[in-house]
Amino acid sequence: MTRTTITLPEDMLAVLVREANRRDTSVSQLVRSAVSASLGLSGKGRRRLPFASLGGSGQAHTARDAEDILARQWGRARGR
Repeated sequence: MTRTTITLPEDMLAVLVREANRRDTSVSQLVRSAVSASLGLSGKGRRRLPFASLGGSGQAHTARDAEDILARQWGRARGR
């Protein structure tokens, strides 16, 4: 693991410490869990894209193949 530093308002830190104590865990573990849940990294397998079905492309296969389409597009963007 890598150590990092974050800056929090005093009241947020107090709530964080209180919650870590309530759960009988460390502040670090509570922050790791919160970040993981916020980024959708808590589950196993591929990350779901909740926005993928928004809008309409006019193509029947778009919703079914959304993750493959996005992976191809993002792969092209990285190669720029």
